[in-house]
Amino acid sequence: MELLGYFQQHLSLPAGLAQSIEPVFKHQDIKKGEIFLQPDNRSQKVCFIEKGLIRTYYLKDGKDITHLFFAENRFSVPLESIFYDRPSPYGWEALENSHIRIAQYKDLEPMFEKVPGFEKLIRLLLIDVIDVFSERLYAMQFQSAQDRYKALIEKHPDILLRAPLGHIASYLGITQQTLSVIRAAKFRD
Repeated sequence: MELLGYFQQHLSLPAGLAQSIEPVFKHQDIKKGEIFLQPDNRSQKVCFIEKGLIRTYYLKDGKDITHLFFAENRFSVPLESIFYDRPSPYGWEALENSHIRIAQYKDLEPMFEKVPGFEKLIRLLLIDVIDVFSERLYAMQFQSAQDRYKALIEKHPDILLRAPLGHIASYLGITQQTLSVIRAAKFRD
């Protein structure tokens, strides 16, 4: 979905108002494999994925760990940089050729007063990001690897077809070999 359609669907805005927000988000095409934000960045970018698959990742002891996947019609926001003025530990990488829309958070703030409902939409988007983080934390602390894999299949089956297995394994907090064992057991069930 294009950004303008997303705004019209979620804000019920008259066309003129939706079109006043849309230009703040610049078009950017990113090639598969391109890292467009390094870990420990101070980016203030709000990113909407119109097409493609993005992963956020961090580095631990020199190892690249997938944190989250973001596909079409999702926003990604570096909360640490925008709201706490500290580096975001997460880098952003395109796992497919992607078309995204990016706005600087400071350019969105004036829209809060100009566009009815826009501040509420941003607040709901931020709550959604926090909910995703909360679910991720709960899964890593309290679910087995098999349960995390099952949840991934149920909530985001397309990720298994679109992301490399190594990134899926690191997202699940397991080795690629363990992922192979879990997948093989799933096929036998």
